[in-house]
Amino acid sequence: MQENATNIIELKHITKTYEDGFTAVSDFNLEVKRGEFVTFLGPSGCGKTTTLRMIAGFDLPTEGEILLNGKNITNLPPNKRPINTVFQRYALFPHMNIYDNIAFGLKLKKMDRSVITKKVKKVLDLVDLEGFENRSVSTLSGGQQQRVAIARALVNEPEILLLDEPLGALDLKMRKEMQLELKAMHDELGITFIYVTHDQEEALTMSDKIVVMSEGKMQQIGTPEDIYNEPKNAFVADFIGESNIFNGIMTGHRKVRFCGGEFDCVDDWKEGTHITAVVRPEDVILTPPEKGTIRGVVSSVIFKGMHYEITVESGKNEMVIQTVHSAKVGDVTGMRVDPDNIHVMLADDNTNIFPADINRSYRLEYNGKVLDTSLTRIIKGSRRLEDGTLVDANGELIDPRRNKVIVSIEPQDITMTDQMEDGLVQGCISNLIYKGDHYSYVIHTDIEQDFVVDDEYLWNMGDRVGLLMPVEKMKFRLKR
Repeated sequence: MQENATNIIELKHITKTYEDGFTAVSDFNLEVKRGEFVTFLGPSGCGKTTTLRMIAGFDLPTEGEILLNGKNITNLPPNKRPINTVFQRYALFPHMNIYDNIAFGLKLKKMDRSVITKKVKKVLDLVDLEGFENRSVSTLSGGQQQRVAIARALVNEPEILLLDEPLGALDLKMRKEMQLELKAMHDELGITFIYVTHDQEEALTMSDKIVVMSEGKMQQIGTPEDIYNEPKNAFVADFIGESNIFNGIMTGHRKVRFCGGEFDCVDDWKEGTHITAVVRPEDVILTPPEKGTIRGVVSSVIFKGMHYEITVESGKNEMVIQTVHSAKVGDVTGMRVDPDNIHVMLADDNTNIFPADINRSYRLEYNGKVLDTSLTRIIKGSRRLEDGTLVDANGELIDPRRNKVIVSIEPQDITMTDQMEDGLVQGCISNLIYKGDHYSYVIHTDIEQDFVVDDEYLWNMGDRVGLLMPVEKMKFRLKR
């Protein structure tokens, strides 16, 4: 295979499944160009650290391959890869001074002492710790310890530096300072940085390219500007920055209706198309009531230093606005949004689909529970024979061992309950998005089936719930 001069790292169809059957990363594809600052961004448990560990060689993928400079390194051990990793826990040696901590890897390589001294001095200058060689690790602040950990990685002159939430243990002020310092280091060194964080501000501040991840899959990849201004789905829009997200419908040529009003927009989908509209809080303009596209009542005003955050209730919907102008709770106000500040996406098809079994008594079962419905009502033209078996409209036997029924139910027709035993299935809330007049939840169930549920009430991430699914709201089709 010829060396690729542009891409330093390529991940091709990478999947990581553990022995218990949990898939942490699924069919992940990525190309990283030499010298790029790439950030994996997503909530806890989305697979970003697992992906980083596979690049480092600490974990091996179940499927797929990893290429470095065009060569397959999928099974290469970590010490054979020109890659170094900086972790959130700095893992410095407390019994060694700063010099010995940084020089540790070089000494293992049996480098000449004068070469080691020169390299250590160079990286200490780079991380702004010159003159700290003889200091004890215990005398350093958290930010200084992080600089030592970075220097220890950089002194090996890796082709790629991996950083796994390296600023997570620092306070807010120190974290912001280190963001700028890391970006400056990257610009000066010109080596490839791959960075993991759940902090959107870090990603937007430092990255050339952001990879947004959720539940082991890549949701979107692009520049910080692309990710912020052109989110590809509601998850990205909700996770990156603050967003007002509404269900809506196209009403004409570049016209869209959401939040109780018809707006001009720059996206053009077919009239009648169901969409998701995203409006950033800073893009909502407050107007006198009669001049707004929509109007509402101010329900909350919070001063945040640089701006006010104002919440306006418009019918059943809620709009959050960031503005330098204040308002009073109870004020009636108008709201408008310029066409190019409305981002329209095709609505996700969140219909929940799952297979149900036909038991020997020709009753429908799911998760060990019988659904209170008749198969003869589900399967048009079917009928029971005298021996109790079931045949379809053509007289062919419906075999419970070979046939299943595919069930579908809409998110708004499922109810969450804290009475676990009442639910058809049970699970934990793994994601939630506010959509103006309701929350859209993802429930990861104990049987590894994810369900989307729409609910006007706020539940918390991680809450354990049962799902009530009325049979009369379900749709059925036979699968042979």
